[in-house]
Amino acid sequence: MGKQKIVIIGGGAAGMMAAIAAAEAGAVVTVIERNQQLGRKLAITGKGRCNLTNNCTVEEVLKNIPGNGRFLYSALNAFDAFDLMQFFEGLDVPLKTERGKRVFPQSDDAHDIVNALDRKCQSCGVKFVFSTRVQKLLIADQAVIGVICEDGSNIEADAVIVATGGKSYPLTGSSGDGYRLAKQAGHTVIPLRPSLAPLETKEHWPTELSGLALKNVEVTAYYKEKILGCEFGEMLFTHFGVSGPIILTLSHYICRIQPLEKVRLSINLKPALSVEQLDARIQRDLDKYSRKQLQNSLGDLLPQSLIPVILNLSEIPPEKFSNQISRAERQKLGSLLQNLPLEIKSARPLAEAIVTAGGVAIKEIEPKTMASKLVKGLYFAGEVIDIDGFTGGFNLTAAFSTGRAAGLAAAIKK
Repeated sequence: MGKQKIVIIGGGAAGMMAAIAAAEAGAVVTVIERNQQLGRKLAITGKGRCNLTNNCTVEEVLKNIPGNGRFLYSALNAFDAFDLMQFFEGLDVPLKTERGKRVFPQSDDAHDIVNALDRKCQSCGVKFVFSTRVQKLLIADQAVIGVICEDGSNIEADAVIVATGGKSYPLTGSSGDGYRLAKQAGHTVIPLRPSLAPLETKEHWPTELSGLALKNVEVTAYYKEKILGCEFGEMLFTHFGVSGPIILTLSHYICRIQPLEKVRLSINLKPALSVEQLDARIQRDLDKYSRKQLQNSLGDLLPQSLIPVILNLSEIPPEKFSNQISRAERQKLGSLLQNLPLEIKSARPLAEAIVTAGGVAIKEIEPKTMASKLVKGLYFAGEVIDIDGFTGGFNLTAAFSTGRAAGLAAAIKK
């Protein structure tokens, strides 16, 4: 009885982990990667530093994967964030934990993660086929028997793992091939949408502030009068609207709403202060700069580039002297600082999203093994599945754990 022959479609985080797990379990593994090298998306994650996981418990990971996170319970219990950290330390990649329990390689270089996975695959005897796309799954009697590549060649297999990623960052090879293959096998693909995506605003003033980052602010997202979410931390103004960590997190909830035009944001620039405390603070600054124009009196309170925007929205003449500001005008300023409104026009395109929401329906996948419930010998791993989480290493944790589960299960002779 020969060894189990496994084809893995995709050489990203999930695909490489699946290849290592399957090869170590004794299978003969071939990875088909459409790019000329492995892990292109992995190499740019975390701004090139690779936030590979989060140093926290399974329950904490699941709380940060609002898109069907409970589906990952078995896979994460078998291979959690601590196991993943130990795995990379064992591959001679020293790690460090930063703010928010985010884990990075000590070198701050994502290529160290990619290269460690590549070396491990090579040492396990994994074979790679580069610059090749899989055109079709070969299925007979509801069992997968191999794949057909775009050049017409056939590769036989006892099991096939689809680990093609999502549809964001298409330049890295994430073009949605996995969804097409899943549909060919009869699987339901939940409609795709951006998750963790920057947002375009109806207002034009954010473009005037492009590049300005605000720290320790609180942003609340509303759909009509319903609160969709509230996040504290850092945000960024861009040439099209807003981005940054807390905006990306809120976008997970916002992008579920259609049409997006009914969504608005409220930015609290001074969340640590009560209304009364902020009013007293503004009064103090006005007294301090009483002989200056208002536009020159708010520098202790706001970034310089934000002052004209606030004054324009307040409709208070910027050249008015600080000692002439009325109580009503002062309160209007305070209200704007704690409720700076923005209306959402749209999310940035799926190609610019960090993560793709939607994908292969979880109800058709066995959660312990990532095996298809429809086709024998077919498995799914990573972002191609309908799971998506917040920033902080949670999506990569899901990719690695599902990859390992699929690789181990596929390696067992049925």
